[in-house]
Amino acid sequence: MPPLRIVFMGTAEIACPGLNALLRAPDWNVVAVVTQPDRPKGRDLKLQPSPVKRIALAGGVAVLQPERARQESFVQQLKALQPDLIVVTAYGQILPKATLDLPKFGCLNVHMSLLPKYRGAAPIQWALLNGDSETGVTIMKMDEGMDTGDILTQKAIPISQNDTAATLHERLAELGANLLLATIPEFVAGKIEPRPQPADGVSYARKISKEDGHLDWKQPARSLWNRIRAFKPWPGAFAFQNAEPKPILLKIWDAEIVTQSAGAPGEILAADRSGIVVACGEQALRILELQREGGKRLKAAEFLAGHHFQPGEKLI
Repeated sequence: MPPLRIVFMGTAEIACPGLNALLRAPDWNVVAVVTQPDRPKGRDLKLQPSPVKRIALAGGVAVLQPERARQESFVQQLKALQPDLIVVTAYGQILPKATLDLPKFGCLNVHMSLLPKYRGAAPIQWALLNGDSETGVTIMKMDEGMDTGDILTQKAIPISQNDTAATLHERLAELGANLLLATIPEFVAGKIEPRPQPADGVSYARKISKEDGHLDWKQPARSLWNRIRAFKPWPGAFAFQNAEPKPILLKIWDAEIVTQSAGAPGEILAADRSGIVVACGEQALRILELQREGGKRLKAAEFLAGHHFQPGEKLI
């Protein structure tokens, strides 16, 4: 039997372990990688390839970068590759029916949640934002909807108190790669019966914006702590110190919940070597690591050596 011909579609860093796993598999042939066009990044706005493109080029695999996945010329390119299977992870575009129907075994998606929970763009961040105790990976057979396809396999993992979006991203990327390797041979052999997603428990994980990182001190301390974890490293949680001629942006990198709550939301209750304690709607947060706009990321004790905070001051 000839090797399974696979087209891999992905863009973000989280897709890289899956692509690496497929490239190492001896019984499969990755005939092409599809990724988003190079985008300008950095201060000089030079065009940068996606993480997935870098891996494909290093592995000597053909790379396709259509501006739109619905372009007829691109669909014809895919057809000419005669893929048996298309694997999609964090690609960033909706695929048309013509593409979904193209491979013999259809299109599989590696999604970083336990579907139907957290369909959409940011399942990792929303699991942390909502204080979930577990998350996981779903391998599904794609249809025309937004993460609505039939489930092939799922694997759950716990979310620890120390997890951030960065740590959870790494764990789920590896979990997804391993689950993909286990699922493909069983699926193509007809040993897995795709099952429809349950109607109950559907939720959507909308795309995160920079403004989502702004801390609202009227919220409970636990909600703000979850937000700091969910947005580390991007877009980052932040607040403002009242100052003239304009408020100073403070990025909050690490914090812990404390039981103190005798103060108005946003009021600084204490500022010493142990951290900066800020009152919240319920309880308080002790800021352990922060960064002033244009400055370095510092532990609270280092920060306070050069920046003075008075109890009673407010963060906004």
